[in-house]
Amino acid sequence: MEAYSAQDRPQDKSPIFQQIKDYLVGEIASGRWKEGDVVPSEQALVRQFGVSRMTVNRAVRELTAEGALVRRQGSGTYVAPQKYQATLVEIRNIADEIRARGKLHASRVIALRAEPADELLAAEFMLEPGAALFHSLIVHCENEVPIQLEDRWVDPACAPAYLEQDFTSITPNEHLTAVAPLQGAAYTIEAQPAPPEAAHLLGIEAGLACLVLHRRTTSAGRVASVATMWHPGHLARFTGTV
Repeated sequence: MEAYSAQDRPQDKSPIFQQIKDYLVGEIASGRWKEGDVVPSEQALVRQFGVSRMTVNRAVRELTAEGALVRRQGSGTYVAPQKYQATLVEIRNIADEIRARGKLHASRVIALRAEPADELLAAEFMLEPGAALFHSLIVHCENEVPIQLEDRWVDPACAPAYLEQDFTSITPNEHLTAVAPLQGAAYTIEAQPAPPEAAHLLGIEAGLACLVLHRRTTSAGRVASVATMWHPGHLARFTGTV
């Protein structure tokens, strides 16, 4: 096996456990490790990376929880069957949903820039506070009526050209699907009163009930995107099948 250590990636500012995750997922994605192959033991990874057993254990434990690896008691750790898509609630592109209803989609970009992660965002992305993230704030319209305010944060390591995109012609969903294929997603849906800024951008009264979808997606073993999407309650309805 080719030697690898964190020192081989001097530009990578992510935590060492994340670098180990990236390495393991990279071996799987490249095809060097296939479904059912045994992966190096934790002790072997400790020697390879020159880190503590606890750090390696966290990387392996998180990839096991995410479905990339599977542990077998007394046998070892293996590349798991790749079943990500089969177990996910479908994530659709809002532009496609609007067009499927025979309506016209348009978007207005309010913000598109790099910003430092605060403590809450850093925790969601499993990065250090102050790490650079890409931030977009976009209003999606159906027949010129605002129906969604998309407040999205993106890990530059997953989508390095994110800030260069024209999000009036494509959506962030379309771009991320192309460059950071979905591995997993976690989400919550709740009713919240619209704060003044969101209400202004959606063209509704402050305090009006909104359906708010908060979604965190992963790609290649790391958090790729965290998005909060506000929908006027009188216009929105979420549906799905399992």
